[in-house]
Amino acid sequence: MSYDSAAWGALAFALSTMLGVVTFFRWRARGIVAGLRGAGWTILPVAAWLTGVLELVFDIGDSVGHWAVHLVFSPVVWLGIVLAGMSAVLFGAASLLGGRRTSPEDAAPPALGAPRKRGRRGASSGSGTGDDDLDDIEAILRRHGIS
Repeated sequence: MSYDSAAWGALAFALSTMLGVVTFFRWRARGIVAGLRGAGWTILPVAAWLTGVLELVFDIGDSVGHWAVHLVFSPVVWLGIVLAGMSAVLFGAASLLGGRRTSPEDAAPPALGAPRKRGRRGASSGSGTGDDDLDDIEAILRRHGIS
């Protein structure tokens, strides 16, 4: 829907007139600061009309309204929303399952009858944590009397 410039100008001047009346009463009740602030708001509709922003705001609101009506009443759009949700669930499941594998050896299923991998827990000497870095740290702490 298109409106001519005179209609937009009339709307801008009507808004400015209403804001001017409100500004006058606020200036009388609250003082010069409120009056100056109100004067700034009063001239904005005319500035928006002269720069084309008033029609732009109306067009944006009109487009958002049409999009919202189409979103609510279109089964095709709802099907797209359902598919996007399913896609998000699949990506999440893949991320959770992919995070469980720590090495390429864990990715392949073990062969039948193959011996299982054993950790380093039984093979280490020292405090028995099984981690060389932690053993080194514990040795340093013991030397300084920290246990």
